[in-house]
Amino acid sequence: MPGAELKAGEPLHPATFADIRRQAMLDGCKWDPQVGDHETLAPFPLMMSTSAWRKLAAQAEALSREALTAEAEIAQRPDLLNRLGLPRALRKVLGGSEELTPTAARVIRFDFHPTTQGWKISEANSDVPGGYSEACHFTTLMAEHFSGWRPSGDPAGELVAALSAVAGSAGPVALLSAPGYLEDHQVVAYLSQRLRELGCPTRRAKPEQLRWRDGPARLELAGWQGPVGAVVRFYQAEWLARLPVRMGWSAFFRGGQTPVTNPALAVISESKRFPLVWDELETKLPTWRSLLPESRDPRAVNWGREDGWLLKTAYCNTGDTVSAREWLSGGAWARARLAGALFPGHWVAQRRFESLPVATPMGARHVCLGVYTVNGRAAGAYARMAARPLIDFAATDVALLLEDDE
Repeated sequence: MPGAELKAGEPLHPATFADIRRQAMLDGCKWDPQVGDHETLAPFPLMMSTSAWRKLAAQAEALSREALTAEAEIAQRPDLLNRLGLPRALRKVLGGSEELTPTAARVIRFDFHPTTQGWKISEANSDVPGGYSEACHFTTLMAEHFSGWRPSGDPAGELVAALSAVAGSAGPVALLSAPGYLEDHQVVAYLSQRLRELGCPTRRAKPEQLRWRDGPARLELAGWQGPVGAVVRFYQAEWLARLPVRMGWSAFFRGGQTPVTNPALAVISESKRFPLVWDELETKLPTWRSLLPESRDPRAVNWGREDGWLLKTAYCNTGDTVSAREWLSGGAWARARLAGALFPGHWVAQRRFESLPVATPMGARHVCLGVYTVNGRAAGAYARMAARPLIDFAATDVALLLEDDE
């Protein structure tokens, strides 16, 4: 069983872990190690054999291959795009005739869970996956204290190497995020730091400060203006669609000449309604079908009365709209039911799986292993855990370490 493939290590001495925590903050851009009374970093690792990891990595790579093929097919089918829950403005751009803006790098993070039916995925984070500092810097710091164990990979390193190669000498890499979101600023600050370590210049900005001039992208900042070699869009696609048309946000997806991460078609597999169009595709998705629980349009199942389903929006972020009767207050559940009934085309009902908790020094914890693929290759994992099966913004980040048993 997958739960048996994971075990928790012993917690580090409090003084040792305090030093790691401080290094994560100062050197790894982990600026929120505590949210309220909640510690966001675990003082012990989760451990897995290399052979077990390779199986997950192979599944993630198969999921990535299938997703890219399906996205390309769906992009040619406006009738299917209309069923993904996309904002109207974004559907119009994706269904347009201009050339797709080139891809700087493609990153997907697949969230794996140990369940009574084996490993299952709850979703793919295709649009703007995060967690790089926790998966890389924090995990490396933890590994130094566990002889014979190592990180599962370096997804940030794989990503910045690809970005640096694409940008070349054409200009700095522009890293875009939304003002006011600390977690998003952490991500772009950490990637910027890693790019500079490679000698690649960077500029951090908000999307409104990027202008597309007849194809190429150009930053217009108070202290610097000029063309950029590549763009990291850590800003959800559905948010871009709310910006004024005059700022030219459509060039992030079609008609631009500067490579962007992540590319336009990422929003297709990001949609939690992606499975609802599978039966109409020529693309076969055997890995997705075996790993993702059954997903249905809310109008097709009695999710409000049957406890075997949960409800989430098509573009749910960090579990913010995942809804099940037992996880919500009476009022919150009533509001979720009303929204699902009034706007079913923006929601999906997903069959629940039974998560297998792992014994840890903090007690039994439900685990999510977010396995990254960068340009189709498995690159490492971002591990989180929680006291209940829902892994959301309140989950605890934990290092995943591998033992070389091969």
